[in-house]
Amino acid sequence: MQISATASGAYGAAQGLKNSTMQELSALKPTKVDSASASQGFGQLVDAALVKMENQVVATDKQAVSLAKGEADIVDVVTAVAETELALETLVSVRDRVVTAYEEIMRMPI
Repeated sequence: MQISATASGAYGAAQGLKNSTMQELSALKPTKVDSASASQGFGQLVDAALVKMENQVVATDKQAVSLAKGEADIVDVVTAVAETELALETLVSVRDRVVTAYEEIMRMPI
C-alpha cells in the first residue's frame, strides 16, 4: 500500500512540475525588436537557457553526491533528477525545432 502511495505522490509531483513549467512558458510574451537586436536577443536567450541548464545539472550532481554520503533524502534527489531530465528534454526539443526551422529556411527558393 505504501508503494502505491509513494508512486501516486511522485506522479502528482511530476504533474505539478509539468503544469508549473507550462505556466512559466505561457507567461513568456513575445516582444517586438528590430532586426539588429533580434539575433543578439536570441543568442542571449540561448546562453541564459544553457547556463540555467548547467546550474541545474550541477545542483543535481551535488544532491546525488550528498545521497551517496547519506546526507540527503532520496525523494529530493529523485525530484531533482526528474526536474533536470525534463529541462534537458525541453532544451533538446527547442534545439530540434530551431534546426528544423533553419533547414526550412534554407530550402526556400530565392
